[in-house]
Amino acid sequence: MIPTTVWGTGNVGRAAIRAVEAHPALKLTAVLVHDPAKVGRDAGDLGGLGHDLGIAATSDIDAVLATGPRAVVYAASGDIRPDEALADIVRAIRAGAVVVTPATYALYDQRNAPPEMREAVLAAVAEGGGSLFVSGVDPGWGNDVLPLLISGLGTTVDVVRCQEIFDYSTYDQHDSVRYLVGMGQPMDYEPPMIAPTVPSMVWGGQIRLMARALGVELDEIRETVDRRPLETTVSTKTMGEFEAGTQGAVRFEVQGIVGGVARIVIEHVTRIHPSCAPDWPVPPDGDGAHRVVIEGRPRIEVTVEATDEGGNRAAGGNATAAGRLVNAIDWLVAAEPGLYDALDVPLRPATGRLGRS
Repeated sequence: MIPTTVWGTGNVGRAAIRAVEAHPALKLTAVLVHDPAKVGRDAGDLGGLGHDLGIAATSDIDAVLATGPRAVVYAASGDIRPDEALADIVRAIRAGAVVVTPATYALYDQRNAPPEMREAVLAAVAEGGGSLFVSGVDPGWGNDVLPLLISGLGTTVDVVRCQEIFDYSTYDQHDSVRYLVGMGQPMDYEPPMIAPTVPSMVWGGQIRLMARALGVELDEIRETVDRRPLETTVSTKTMGEFEAGTQGAVRFEVQGIVGGVARIVIEHVTRIHPSCAPDWPVPPDGDGAHRVVIEGRPRIEVTVEATDEGGNRAAGGNATAAGRLVNAIDWLVAAEPGLYDALDVPLRPATGRLGRS
């Protein structure tokens, strides 16, 4: 079995612990945490498994890497600490580990990543013999392998559109929802997530990845952003109160332009309450969904609704993102050391896991 470490136990890390524990080819051997309050807690408790695994969480990175884990699921955040996240990832690769992570946006499309990032990773690969595969947390499969797979079912394809449609009142990330995305902030507040060039920085790699797979040249990548205020004050179960007149919904697109037309689009529609922007796309039911629409002949629409942790859709999205990464580990271990992307790593069936819980 492949000795595997989970580094970080937030929304993705919790799901990663469960995914590693369920995988017949992997063995969870360590859990790394930053929060002192989590040190010493059992991995099963941190992963929400309902039973202990006999693995105590630790903050001692040196000690864990010294054991030579064959794989590391790097689930620590890279949103506001991209340099630190890259340094951690390089460190693990240099120690010989296959690393899978959603933390470094620029490496979604590793061929077009900034040279300094690629060079740092490739140098670590050459030194330690590890590998790296980056896929998105929003989730990556919804913006690469799923739309590309579905596009192959049609006769003609005019537009590939990937949507994430969510009610963020269920998302247990207070700072991200209120300050990064801007929910509940005055309408003159500029949320960092939708500041000019940021959406392209985060999702542009997936646009380029799909363009490469579809065999088209991009003219450019464009962004559109729309925001709506709440008409009335609303109260949410997990996120507290949001006042009337503050931001209640945001919609943005990252568009791959081909021949002057937006042909490859990643769209996010996010609300803090269903009453805000009811004319925008809505999920079929519940808190949210991921949807792929292929405009062409025939027109194809596929909606994916994943739930986890008591029926939560945001947790379901995190779990599928973690699953895509964790389920790639044994393939990566068998492959040559290197830097991989979603077009390299196949999406495979859950062999050996049917009926396991």
